[in-house]
Amino acid sequence: MTARQPRTALFTATVLALAAALLLSRLARADAGAPASAGTARLAALAGDVTAADGHRYGARDHTGRTMDAAQIEQAPDGRYLAVYHTLLADGRFHAAVATSTDLRHWQRRHDFGPGTHQASLAHDGRGGYVLAYEKDPRNHIGVRAYRDLAALLAGRAHRAFDAPLTLSRCAEGTPGITSVRGATIHLTGHYRANCDTDRQLRATLTGFRHWHAEPDPRLDHAVRAWGTGGNIGDRAPVDLGGERVVLVEGQGRRSDFGSWGTYAYDPASGRADSLDIRTHGGSRAFANPSATLLTDPRGRPALLVSLFVPREGSAPGEAGQLLYWHRL
Repeated sequence: MTARQPRTALFTATVLALAAALLLSRLARADAGAPASAGTARLAALAGDVTAADGHRYGARDHTGRTMDAAQIEQAPDGRYLAVYHTLLADGRFHAAVATSTDLRHWQRRHDFGPGTHQASLAHDGRGGYVLAYEKDPRNHIGVRAYRDLAALLAGRAHRAFDAPLTLSRCAEGTPGITSVRGATIHLTGHYRANCDTDRQLRATLTGFRHWHAEPDPRLDHAVRAWGTGGNIGDRAPVDLGGERVVLVEGQGRRSDFGSWGTYAYDPASGRADSLDIRTHGGSRAFANPSATLLTDPRGRPALLVSLFVPREGSAPGEAGQLLYWHRL
């Protein structure tokens, strides 16, 4: 017996070491599969199932029949819903527009911002007015406009305007998202065409409608690329859930494949992102241009509205185009 004790002790130590390694491996896998944050987990739960939404509309169009591509929704103080979106028209150019609705299903176009405007983003300025940003061509760049009040926005009467220079790419910078308006300072996000080849993320600040500063956001790029995205990383929009800021962002799985667009929920605090598993009635599998808005739904209840563009290449029958759906909170 005494001659076997060292061998038994060695065997026991080996078993314990293997068990510990197995436990650590399982913990690592559990951590890797855990949500990036409570906010991203809640957003995934709310945004994941279109079939369980309190209301939805596929292929959204305005009252003139224009498609409402890449629509972003806000709510005016009077309760009306505002949508900024773009449409490719017969002139071969995109036109951004603003529309109003009382039920989130039927939209009346109020103003066309002109040819060469697209990927629009709208925000309240905290003083009764609005700030609008959009990508503008030729020489794709970010344009920013300010409106004194809702009437001015719906009539397209901007009192301040700024067209940003290209500072990160000589080819294109666009898909702006307004993250905050604080007095004379506007904080935005966007993309730049890195090496004139692939869209990557940027952060920008516009001060006094005169001074522009943009810089890359590699942390957000890394979080989305961790999911194996090999194409563009483009449009994104923030939403605050339970005191946590979460950013919805699109990532393209394969270059030049519009059917490979996916949607991710990014947690700025941890620098991690979750991939959203979105289930539609027909089983569409590609989703782009995501945004989310906290608002009061048509029945007067607090709700989260999600807006996604469903590319034709990844759509189920009858589901291509702009998808709007909302869940009561």
